Amino acid sequence: MELIEKLEILGAAAKFDASCSSSGSDRRGSFGGIGSAYKAGICHSWAADGRCISLLKVLFTNYCINDCAYCINRRSNDVRRAAFTVDELVMLTMNFYKRNYIEGLFLSSGIIKNADFTMEKLISVAKKLRKEENFNGYIHLKVIPGASEILVKEAGLYADRVSVNIELPSEKSLKLLTEKSRESIIKPMTSISCDIIENREERSKTKKLPVFAPAGQTTQLIVGATPDNDRKIVKLTEAFYKKFSMKRVYYSAFVPVNSDNRLPVVSLPPLDREHRLYQADWLMRFYGFKADEIVSEENPFLSEDIDPKAFWAMRNMHLFPLEINSAAFEMILRVPGIGRQSAFRIVSARKNGSLDFDDLKRIGVVLKRARYFITCRGKMMPETVVSEQTVLEAMKSTSTRAGAVDHTFEQLSLF
Repeated sequence: MELIEKLEILGAAAKFDASCSSSGSDRRGSFGGIGSAYKAGICHSWAADGRCISLLKVLFTNYCINDCAYCINRRSNDVRRAAFTVDELVMLTMNFYKRNYIEGLFLSSGIIKNADFTMEKLISVAKKLRKEENFNGYIHLKVIPGASEILVKEAGLYADRVSVNIELPSEKSLKLLTEKSRESIIKPMTSISCDIIENREERSKTKKLPVFAPAGQTTQLIVGATPDNDRKIVKLTEAFYKKFSMKRVYYSAFVPVNSDNRLPVVSLPPLDREHRLYQADWLMRFYGFKADEIVSEENPFLSEDIDPKAFWAMRNMHLFPLEINSAAFEMILRVPGIGRQSAFRIVSARKNGSLDFDDLKRIGVVLKRARYFITCRGKMMPETVVSEQTVLEAMKSTSTRAGAVDHTFEQLSLF
């Protein structure tokens, strides 16, 4: 098979993995080397400095010994199969990088023979890029569930970021739709987390040691392939951030690519649900919310019509209105229509004098939402009527997908 055919097949086969959009590595260029991952955002993602960056996102192979119900590459599917060699992937990465097509490599794979054999192939690609080609660009390696701890540790020494996809939120769902076990996924996650902490402690004593996975680890959850509710997913996400110091949890709306009686019948992927989960994730990471505040046992699903921050505020109207000139920063963050940047600006600006609604508008507060939850100098915004109906309508009218916090795009053609 021609190399271009392999690239077409294995590039398309990798598009369902959303967990490659990333940044955070500080691997700089070195004398005699090529490339740098410093402050890079990866795979059609916006970097901190505003750049939109891309990477070569491929599978090593789409041959797979597993038969996961939702996966296009499962062994029972009649699809075109291909596999790269280690040298082919190294050559592609270097040539594309030199032509400024990409800024890094995202490498995953179907499982061939067994987990360790596959993991060794992925590590060989990264090792050859680093050791023989002196490549300092970004590398994200997928850790194959069930791979040995020794191989997981080696992967983190050559990759900027490593990840193990949990895929489904419960062990029951994993048993129903996959041939993977929860232990085979959680064990390498734990190993990665421990290795990162251990490496950080050792490097505090000597900087000569190589950094282990400087951009941390991520994972991905498929949304809508099983009956698991949003509370289950959000609680699991919270546990990942606490127990494994996870950098990101990604959510991928279930795409019905296979016909299987174990799978739900859906006409379209649940993109709105995916979007709400990203919003809930954002609240936990940057706004100080706990999972139980976002989804409760009584309301286990996120609202389709209202974003989770506004939904929380409406359920806790007894805490409002807040006086914007004296309220704590943590509470200002919880006001619909006020983001982190605006909250920081409010706290800074009010040191120089009390603020009014015109000041808030200039700061960037969305008063169409915030007006129902705040006062300035003891007064609400003129013509504001606070009732269940008016607040509900205001929250609905501004709760659209245009406010998405994260988007992951398909791999663009390199030709």
